[in-house]
Parts: sequence; C-alpha cells; structure tokens
Amino acid sequence: MGAFSDDVLRLVSRAEAPAQAGVFAGDNPAEYNANDPIRLWVIQVIIIIGMTQLLALFLSRIRQPRVIAEVIGGVLLGPSVMGHIPKFTATIFPKDSIPILNLTANVGLVLFLFLVGMEIDTRVIRRNAKASFAISVAGLIIPLGLGAALAVPIYHQFTDGTANFGYFVLFVAVAVGITAFPVLCRILTELKLLDTTVGVVVLSAGVGNDVVGWILLALSVALINASSGLTALWVLLAGIAYVLFICFPIKWAYRWLAKKSGSLDAGVPSAMMMTVTIVLVLISGFYTDIIGIHAIFGGFLAGLVIPKDNGYAIALVEKLEDLVSILLLPLYFALSGLRTDLGLLDNGITWGYVVLICVVAFFSKFLGCAITAKLTGFNFREAGAIGTLMSCKGLVELIVLNVGLSAGILDTRTFSMFVLHALVLTFMTTPLTILFYPPKYRVHASAVQQLSPSTNATVEDGTSAPPGDFGDALRSRFTVVVDRLEQLPAVMTLTQLLQSHSAPESTSDDSSTDSSKYEKAALAQRHGLPSLPHGRQIQEPRISLDALRLIELTNRTSAVLKSQAADSLVQSDPVLAILKTHGYLNRMTVSTSLAVVGYEDFSENVAQHARAASSQLVILPWTSGLASVEEATETANDASGSHATPVSTSPFDGLFQQKRERDHGSVAAHSHFIRRVFADAPADVALFWDRGFPQAFESGAQYHVFMPFFGGPDDRAALSFVVQLALNSAVSATVVKMKKVGDDELTPLNSIDHAKAQTLLQSSVHNTVFPDTVYGVQTTQTRLASETADSILWTKLTTSAVPELAGAISRVTFLEETSSKPLHTLVDLVSRSAASNARQVVVVGRSRRMAVESHHAELQELCVERNASLESDLPKTLGDVACAFVATGTSASLLVMQAAQKQ
Repeated sequence: MGAFSDDVLRLVSRAEAPAQAGVFAGDNPAEYNANDPIRLWVIQVIIIIGMTQLLALFLSRIRQPRVIAEVIGGVLLGPSVMGHIPKFTATIFPKDSIPILNLTANVGLVLFLFLVGMEIDTRVIRRNAKASFAISVAGLIIPLGLGAALAVPIYHQFTDGTANFGYFVLFVAVAVGITAFPVLCRILTELKLLDTTVGVVVLSAGVGNDVVGWILLALSVALINASSGLTALWVLLAGIAYVLFICFPIKWAYRWLAKKSGSLDAGVPSAMMMTVTIVLVLISGFYTDIIGIHAIFGGFLAGLVIPKDNGYAIALVEKLEDLVSILLLPLYFALSGLRTDLGLLDNGITWGYVVLICVVAFFSKFLGCAITAKLTGFNFREAGAIGTLMSCKGLVELIVLNVGLSAGILDTRTFSMFVLHALVLTFMTTPLTILFYPPKYRVHASAVQQLSPSTNATVEDGTSAPPGDFGDALRSRFTVVVDRLEQLPAVMTLTQLLQSHSAPESTSDDSSTDSSKYEKAALAQRHGLPSLPHGRQIQEPRISLDALRLIELTNRTSAVLKSQAADSLVQSDPVLAILKTHGYLNRMTVSTSLAVVGYEDFSENVAQHARAASSQLVILPWTSGLASVEEATETANDASGSHATPVSTSPFDGLFQQKRERDHGSVAAHSHFIRRVFADAPADVALFWDRGFPQAFESGAQYHVFMPFFGGPDDRAALSFVVQLALNSAVSATVVKMKKVGDDELTPLNSIDHAKAQTLLQSSVHNTVFPDTVYGVQTTQTRLASETADSILWTKLTTSAVPELAGAISRVTFLEETSSKPLHTLVDLVSRSAASNARQVVVVGRSRRMAVESHHAELQELCVERNASLESDLPKTLGDVACAFVATGTSASLLVMQAAQKQ
C-alpha cells in the first residue's frame, strides 16, 4: 500500500483513548490519588459530618454546644478510638490526604471567624460598663498569671526543651485565660439569659475578654514567626496599621457602598455586595497571613466591618452559615480530634497534670470573675453564674491549641491534654450555670419584652367585672402569638370584631338607637367613665393587644445574632409593624414583643408572656388560605360518591402549607405546642382557624357566629366571648343549647367500618411523647357546680338579666335542641344558620375537661360517612365537637375556646 493510503488510514483511524481509572476498571475510590483527591475527600467529609450529626443529636438533648460533638467525633475517628481498627487511619485518613482536608478546614475556619466577628457588638459593653470592665479584667489577669505559672512545670515535664520556653509559657497562658465568646453566646441564648442582668454583663465582659485574647494570640503568632526582634516589631506594626485601616476607611467605604447599592436600606445584601464581602474576607485573611499573623485574624477583622443596621448582618450570615457550619467547620474541629491521641495519656503523672490544668483553668476564671461580680453588687447566685460562664472554653481555645501545634510549640501529648481540658470545661458550663442560677432567681433586664405604659393603663381599666356577676364577658386584654404574614388576616378579623363600637345606624330606628345609648351608658359606668349628655359620643374601653413574635433558636449564627438584636428587631419586624398600624387605625393599644427561644420552650414562653401582660385571652391564629375553603368544601361534597377520596382537612395543613401525609412529625409537633399552650396558659385560650372570605362575600356584609352549647367551663367561656362579639352591630349570632338523648339511634359500626374509622383517625405519635391535655377528675360536687353555672349563665342571657349587654343579646338567637346525634344535627344547622353572603364563624368550647358527654363514637361515624381523614391528635387538640366541623369540610372559620385553668 502506498504512502498516500497510509496517510489516509492514519487520518481516519481513531487514536486509542487512554484508559480511564474508574470503579468499572477496578479502581478503588477510597485509595488516595493526588491527581484526583476529591473522591477520598468526599468519603472523609461524609464520615465526619455523619459522626458529628449523630453525636450532636444526643448531646443537644443535654444542652451541650455543637463544638463538643465536633471535637468528640474527631477524637473517636482519630488514633484514640477508631485508629485502633486495623488499616482504618491508613485507608480513610492517610497522611498524604491530610493537607487537602486541612486546606478545606482552614477556609471554613476563616469564614467562621468572619461570622464570629459579626457577632461582636461593641454596643453591649456600654451596658453595665463598670461591672463588665472589672469582671473582664479580673477574668484575664488572674488566669493569665496562673496559666503562665502552670506552664513552667508542664514545659519541664512534657517537652524535650526544643520549643522556646517563653513562647510556650505565652501560649499556655493564653489558652488558660481566653474565653470562648462564640460558645458563650450560644449558651446564654439557649439558657434564655441574654435578657437578664447576668447575661448582659457576661456578654459585655466576654467581648472585652475575647478581643484581648485575640490580640495576645496574634502577638504570640507574630513572635513565633519572626526570626528576630526587629522582624517581630515590623509584624506588630503592620498588624496594628491594618486593624486601623480596616476599622475606619474600609468600614466607611463598605457602609457607603452598601447604602449606595440599596442593600443596607433593604436589609438584604445584593449579589454585588456578597461578592465584595467574600473578596474582602479572602484579601483580609491573605494579608494577615503574609505578614506573619494567621489568616483567621483577617477573617475576624473583616467581620467587624459589616454594618448591623436593618438586619443586614443577619441576612448576610444566613447566606453563608449553613455551608460553613454544616460542611466546613466540622472538618476543622474533627482535625483537632484526629490530632488528639488520648492513648498518650498513659500514666498517673500525665492524668494528674490533666486534672491540674482543669482545676487551674476553671478556678482561676471562676473565682476571679465571681468575686469581682460579688464586689460589684451581684448576689451569690448571680456571681456564681457569671464565674461559671466566663470559664467557658470551646472553639477559641481549640483554635489557639491548633495554632500552637502547627507552630511546633505544643507536641501531641500536651495538645491532647489541653483539648481534653477544653472539652471538660465546656461540658461543665451549662449544668453549673443552671445549678447556680435557675430560672426562678433570674432578674430580667427587659431587653426583649417592651410593654408600653398605655398597655399597663388598659390593664388597670379592665380589672372590674361587669354588673350582674357576668364575670369576664367583656375582655379587653389580649395576647396574640403571630409568626407569619399569612396569620395577620386572622388577627385583624378577630380584633376588628372585638371592637365594641357599632356601625352608624339609621336615626329612624328609635329602639335600636336607645338600645345603643343604654349599652354605651352602662359600659361607661362599668369602666368608670363619665356619662355624657344625650346625643354625645362617649369614650369606649380600648382593646389592648399584646403581640408576641416567636423565633426559633437554633445552632445557627443568625439565630444568635437575632437573639442579641431582639430589642431592635421588635421595632423593624414587618409582621409586628403591620399589627401596630392596624391597632393605630382601629383605636387599639398594641404592644409588641419578640423572643428567640428553642422550639420546645415556645409554649412556656407564651405562658410567661401572658402572665406578665395580665392577659385575659391568648389568641393562636392559623390561616389556611383562600383556596382551602373551596377545596375542602368541594371535597366534602364529593365524599358521598363511590370513588370519593378521604378529606384531608386540618388547621395544620394550612399552617405548614403542605399535605399532612408529607410531614406527620411537624404537624404532630405543632399540635403538641398548641396543647401545651392550652395546658400552661394562665388565661383563656382561643385557637382561631381563619378560612378566608366566601366567594359571595361583599364589603359591609354581616358576620354570623354559630355556637353549640353543651355546658362546662370551656363552653361558658365561649358563650361569653360570643356575646362580646355581638357588641359589634355587624355581628349576629346563633347559640344552640344541645342536649343529647340516648344512643339508640347511633348507627353501630360493623367490623369493616370500625377498621375504617381507626384508619381515618389513626395516630401518628404515641401519647407518651405528646401527652393529652385532659385536666382534673370529675367528682359529683364539681359536676353539679358546673351544671349549676351553666344554668345560671344560660338563664341570665336568655331572660335579658344582664341589662348592660341588652344591645348585644338582641343580636343573638338562642335555641334549644335535643338529639341522639348532636354532631350530625349541628353540622346541618350550621349550614342553614347564615346567609350566603355572610362570613361565618363557628365558636366551640374545647371541652377536654369537665365534658358533659363524649362524642368520640359519633365523630367516628361522621368520619366514615364523609370519608374524612383526621389525625387522632386533632381531636385531642381541638376537641370532638370542633373536629366534627373539620371532618365535614365546613367553609366557616373555626374558633376553639378553652377557659383558664385555676392556678
């Protein structure tokens, strides 16, 4: 074949592709490959994150900070425990792969120190500045001195003398004297101490202590990296110059740029500002690293630049924190654990020094800070709590120790000793603080709750009961728990109806006019207001609304920032701002409060807040949206078909904006929260499920309230509430007194229907986890007393024996019904009780205590007939009567009332 042919064949033939290393070619992905390190890196990251999350799940139950889980996870994965498994370390954490892991971890550490810098708020130092300064100084000088003294025997006992003695003493003194400010913030927030005098002082002292500690650490690193005294001087001067440069011109320039771009006014950093921020952090870390100070100081200084106006810093943190806290930061502290070898602590002398380190580190901080706190006016418990909190170690000390290990000042043995002592002292902080300073002894600094003076005046005005011993028929003080914008229509609707002033009426209706005048005169007399001449308007009692916004406290940095800035967030929060405007336009006194607490403490916080505000009614509003009304109605109407599907309607579907089947745990957890509020609240509680407006609703149309009255304290509270709503001339009401007669007509469920009922009312959570809220044991005496109270109240209202409420009672229709199937009767009545263009509200008593009779069997029958699916937790939350309306898909809004528990 000729040369031409050979050339053609070479052109058209494919070059043989190089073999790709992969699992199909027998490649081992766990084997480290310097050209493709990501595979082993992913395995390492997944193992570290999995171990950290598993330990954090357990340790969080005992209120331990996440850093303990991260370090213990590293210790377990390191030579101390799993390193004893043959070839585990060589396979998963080979020496050649550690630099890649270390680089990723250090990037995360720089970003984390940037977040820590944003947590530093120098404004807190001004709060109790004198005491904070004294405690901060005492918490530094004494531990630094004792730490330096402790370093001398440790140096001679555990080092070979190659490390510089002066540097070793300086590092040990800093490790003993420093306070872990980030962990301290999280402990204060979790223990709900941020708004106490102790919390404010500790936070202020911790800021000063932390800043001085970082300066000393930077000084130590600069001295170590400098080859001569002149070089060390240049390093320090360059560091000081950079601090001044970044804290003044750079800070001013960043603020100007954020304001110019509109990000600062909006409270949300734009993409451009995020780019500027990341570049600033990286350049800052780069500069401090090249001048001989660790890159973490650059990240920390960059955090001081970020403005905190309008929640800008919080929004910026929310964009970064998950990547840093979940992925990058655990790598750094896991590396600390991997470098820790507890097997080197193999003799009594070593363990004796470990105990000595713990004792000196704790008591040097504890005694110095506690005694100073006592001398500045704190009592014994407060001083003990301050001393304990200031002795907290954790993140910062581990960073100090890692810097010392990397610089060759500490060897593996001394490093392991100090890591162990940091874990012990951090673990001790929370239980000792609770022991010294339990909740009942805490003095709050009113940093979060801000009840206005006008609210207190309203409280005084509403304490007297109306004439005729009608109790609290007219409530004026309300606490509403509101968390989302979607709940505002429910709050506005209910508070608008509670306004007792009547709409303008026709002057030709003399009887109505006289009734209104008589009603207003009676109200004026009741509240101590002057009676005015004929034809003049009188000042009516104003509704006092105390809005509580709850934000869940998590391990995120943004949650900690929110807890520190609660006093400013309460002023800028859009939900609370809308409620303030609504109150101003409707002549209501509105006070606002914001609390950042753990989800398990939500109900307790609601109860404490209602007690502090002397509330007469706690309102829990939920909104399911406009579409749910029509969907639920259509589904209920189609349920009688042969191919009908179960109706899945619940107040909690709308709350979470998702189907219950997708997240049983969240629904059950929130049901538990509501039940705990019902159980713990010191006032009446109303759960209001707003179903929106019907399609035919017109502006100015009437509201119609329907209420079934079976008896009991909850029904009596609900009836008095209905009467108060009827003070508004736009509200009419129908109250049906139901009496159940015999169970003969109740259709018995066969085995198939019974199984179906159990399925439709299946339980998602065991009662041992979410206990039912049924209170007290009925006795003959309490039952008779309750029935007597029912009869007296019903008689007074139906015979107009309460003249000051004559106008309201005239708009209420009282009926009496008897039925063997009261729930069926009520469902039929509610559909006929209002005009098509009226907005309907069903008010029921929860009746989980002192119930006249059980309706559970009839509720099961209704579910089978309507093919309605309900969680078994729902009847325990709402009660059987309310669940009957939910199961049948009524389009009316639903309000479930429970009377206050006797304290």
